[in-house]
Amino acid sequence: MTQLQTLEPRGTALQEQRLTASDIRAQVNLIQEVLQGVMKKGTHYDVIAGTRENTLLKPGAEKIMATFRLAADPEVEDLSDRDSRRYRVKVRLYSPDGRLVGAGVGECSTDEEKYRWRKAVCDEEYEETPEDRRRTQWKHGRNGPWKAQQVRTNPADLSNTVLKMAKKRGLVDAVLTATAASDIFTQDIEDLPEEYREAVQTERQSSKPRPGKDAVEKATENSEHRDQLIADLEAVAEEGEERLLKSWQSLSDEDRTLVGAEFGRLKKLAKGK
Repeated sequence: MTQLQTLEPRGTALQEQRLTASDIRAQVNLIQEVLQGVMKKGTHYDVIAGTRENTLLKPGAEKIMATFRLAADPEVEDLSDRDSRRYRVKVRLYSPDGRLVGAGVGECSTDEEKYRWRKAVCDEEYEETPEDRRRTQWKHGRNGPWKAQQVRTNPADLSNTVLKMAKKRGLVDAVLTATAASDIFTQDIEDLPEEYREAVQTERQSSKPRPGKDAVEKATENSEHRDQLIADLEAVAEEGEERLLKSWQSLSDEDRTLVGAEFGRLKKLAKGK
């Protein structure tokens, strides 16, 4: 039996009509355990260039859905016009008993910068393209800025691509909302042009409240307590996985929350014994 199965009664808090504080802490712990023990950076989540936060990717969202046994039901709204393809997808998530637990919305369009333009195949193609469907654009390069010759894409060629992207964005949004995982992951930064990412990251950081004196003192106490908990669990892990699991289950919900991000590493350490 895996650790996820062992903790399933706590992790299935999404299936209850009302969550207690203990349920929320257990839910966060479970997501942290999946992050440390199952997810891989670059596949399920990543830190996008120019940012400092973990961005949840579609495979990672699907892992969290599997953890809580959620099923997705996407609803597509076609907002396309003659010269572009644009889709808005609302994704509803349902529990195994068929109850709605959350929803998210994603949108994508061929008018987005990365879909609207492509590099010209050659100078001749660029010159033969109507002036209103071509441009030169500054780009970043290893040797400094450079100008690229670009032409408009054919929206029909990208119809399925932007539909899938809208669905992906809606799915990730739904998972973050329904599982309260936004404090662990962010979303959509990877979809932003590089020049916008730093501004968005700065805005998000500045919007977070600065801790007061009491909060700083409390954080210091928690840090010392956390370090001691980790040291104790590392010593227990040396005695094997069964001993670690018993010690882990004996911890309070607060302590599990405090060291939840370390559980995957501790479990690997115990398995090696």
